Parts: sequence; structure tokens; C-alpha cells
Amino acid sequence: MRFRLQPTPAQEAALLEHCAHARYVWNLAVEQHQHWRPGRVSAPGHMAQSRQLTEARKAFAWLAAGSQTVQQQALRDFAQAMTNFFAGTHRRPTWRKAGMHEGFRIVGQRGNHWDVRRLSRKVGQVRVPKVGWVRFRWSRDVPAEAKSFRVKRDRAGRWHVCFAMIPTPIDGPGTGEVVGADRGVTVSAALSTGELLPAPGLRNTEARRSLRLQRRLARAKRGSNRRKRVKTAIARLKAREADRRRDWVEKTSTDLARRFDLIRVEDLKIKNMVRSARGTPAAPGKNARAKAGLNRAIHAAGWGRLAARLEQKAPGRVEKIDPAYTSQTCHTCGHCAADNRESQAVFRCRVCGHVDHADVNAAKNIAAGRAVTCLPRPTDPDRPPVRGALQPLGGAMNREPQPVLSSA
Repeated sequence: MRFRLQPTPAQEAALLEHCAHARYVWNLAVEQHQHWRPGRVSAPGHMAQSRQLTEARKAFAWLAAGSQTVQQQALRDFAQAMTNFFAGTHRRPTWRKAGMHEGFRIVGQRGNHWDVRRLSRKVGQVRVPKVGWVRFRWSRDVPAEAKSFRVKRDRAGRWHVCFAMIPTPIDGPGTGEVVGADRGVTVSAALSTGELLPAPGLRNTEARRSLRLQRRLARAKRGSNRRKRVKTAIARLKAREADRRRDWVEKTSTDLARRFDLIRVEDLKIKNMVRSARGTPAAPGKNARAKAGLNRAIHAAGWGRLAARLEQKAPGRVEKIDPAYTSQTCHTCGHCAADNRESQAVFRCRVCGHVDHADVNAAKNIAAGRAVTCLPRPTDPDRPPVRGALQPLGGAMNREPQPVLSSA
């Protein structure tokens, strides 16, 4: 649960100091682990780093003036990041930079270490250690089971407080209805019901202004006040776009969780799909600029956040389907061929003549829940696939007759 913080100038300075301490402790932990090489003593773990932090707070008064909770939680976050790295689910934690990674976490018993209270219909307060009561925009009730919160500052200069809690699952309608969702770039989410759900972005005037600001940024001198102002203006536009995308994801995921009992989406490896194509100086990649534009479009469509929020709001009711050939296979007859998709939006089956929106046809294949594994013949791509197409009623028509083996 995220709320907009409204700190005073003095409170903002204290919050920035907490962010600096958390970033300093994190970067020290990163440096210790990067110093390790084969043959050297292993890098210190969380308990050893906690003892080192206690000694550092005794030696340096500026570090002792900060909140011990903030600094300890930075070490715990780093330990969790290393655990995720060794588990293979995340990348190795890297350096945090001022102005880019501004935030800290508070964990403790509510009422002793921190607390929340409501002042009026739209104003509330949260007590931050060594900062005091900070106002925030009250848009909904803070649940009593929240045991921690995180304070963050984005690049646009806005402060937010995020209370950690497990979201309440949304119950399905109980009708047994199934929906398939095909995620794309032009249409962020196409449903098997025929609905096309594009994620909102910047308006045309805002996109033109963003382009002008980026050109102005390229001409600005590094370290100048003018460059800082231009970067802040660009960050505000980016934050506006991110807010619209986040709001679309929340509303779309809630609507799908309420309307359908089973939601099937593509099993996409987004981390691999958005990798850069620049290559290395020795082996440079091809079409790097086009690939970079595609990567930006994938991030702007909110693929990963939509799937994650669906799994959180409808646990146990989300299935991931292999997306292979779902956009080339006719949902009506099961014919699979690359020529079936005439363009980005038009799908026309070469066998039965079925016409549909390409993304909607793919969403219907996903809703069927059957992985498509058809492979056209390499010598004659126009011929039907050998096997594995989506089977129509009565069985697949492209399968050779099989002998009946007697058990006698």
C-alpha cells in the first residue's frame, strides 16, 4: 500500500540523511563482497557485518547520529539480495547512487518503533524514527497487520511511504469461466473475449515535450544547475507515465480477477526478451537501436507487473501457457503457418479462411490451455505441419494413420 508523503523542508532533510546512511551501508557491503576472490577468506555474512556496523557507529559520530534501524535494515536487505542472487532468481546486487536510489526501510513493532494515525479525512501521519510525525495523503485505511514500511523518493522529487502487507485475495465469480490474455507491444493485453486493453502512456504533446527536453539535456553542461532542472522535468514526465501504467495494471488485474475463475497468460521470459543487442566491442550486435526501442516498448506495456499482480490477487487461479506458435495457429481449425498472420493486427487462416484480430486469436489459443508445438516442414513451409497442432473437434486432421497394435 503506497501513499504520497508530504514532509516539511526540515523533515525532508532528515529523510535524505536516512537515505544517505542506508545507501552508505549498502555500498560498503557491496564493496566487501566484490573484494572477494578465489583463495581469499569469504566475505563477511550478515551477522559479521552487523557487528562491524556497531563498531563503526562507535567510531564515527555522524553515523551514530543516524537511525540504527535504518542502517540495520539496509544490511538485512543486502543479505536478502545475496540470497536471491545465489538462488538464481535475481542478479548480483550493485552500487546505489545518490539521486537515483533514495529510500530506506523501517521494521519493528507498531506503537514502539513506528506508528500511524489519521488526522482528517484525507490526511494521515506516520512516525519515522529520528524524524517525527510526517504527513501523508490518506486515501485508504492502513491495516493493523502492517509490520514494516519503506520510504522512497523518486527522481521527480516525490516522497512515498509503502506499507508492507499481504494483499487479500479476490474471489472469483464461481462460474468457471476461463480467459486467455495475450500480451503485446501495440496492444498491451488482448483477451480471448475480444477486448483490447492498451496501457496508457504519454500523450502526443507530452511525448514531444519529452523529446525536446532530452535534446536540451544533451546540450547542457554536466554538473550545471540547468542540467539538474532539465533532468527533473524529464523525471516528472517519466513518473507521470509510470503512474498511469501502474494504475492501469491495478485496475486491469482487479477486473480480471473478479470476472474470471481461471486466467491463462503466456509464460514469457521477460528478462531474456529485454536484453540488449549491443554485444561487445569485439563482437558488436546488430540492429541495436531497433532492439533498444523494442525493449522500451515491452517495459512500457507492463507485461511483468500485470502477471505479477494477477498472481497476487488471484492466487492459484493463474496458469502460464507455452506461447510457442500461438500467434500463427488458427483457433478454429488448428492450422499452423507463418503466412496465417498477414500483419500485426490481421490473422487470416489459409485453410479455413477464419479472420480475426491476430492478438485475439492468440489469446483464444492461450485460453484453450494447450501448448502449440507444431513445426512446419523445412523444405516446404506452405504444407501443413507434421504434428502437434491445436486439435479441432474430431481430432487433428494432419496426423498420419497409425496401425492398431493387438495385445494378443
